[in-house]
Amino acid sequence: MCLAIPGRIVEFLPAASHLAVVEVGKVRRKVNIDLLREDGLAIDDWVLIHVGFAMSKIGVAEAEEQMRLLAMLGEDKQAMEELEGYRFG
Repeated sequence: MCLAIPGRIVEFLPAASHLAVVEVGKVRRKVNIDLLREDGLAIDDWVLIHVGFAMSKIGVAEAEEQMRLLAMLGEDKQAMEELEGYRFG
């Protein structure tokens, strides 16, 4: 099953303008942010990540709710494993 997992933007990579470092829990990964360029992303913004791409910008409450739902469904560990597999740059 493919999951969308919320993550907080912690850094933009200047050498690769299409990438940002996003933190989910204590895990940090590079994700592609090209799809959200027009949304005016900033440090500490939350995004939903799917297969290494930031798909939509969300609020803190929505991010917390998404993680709660993933945990309730028993999908939180799978989502973190999927995040571990992202490799950009």
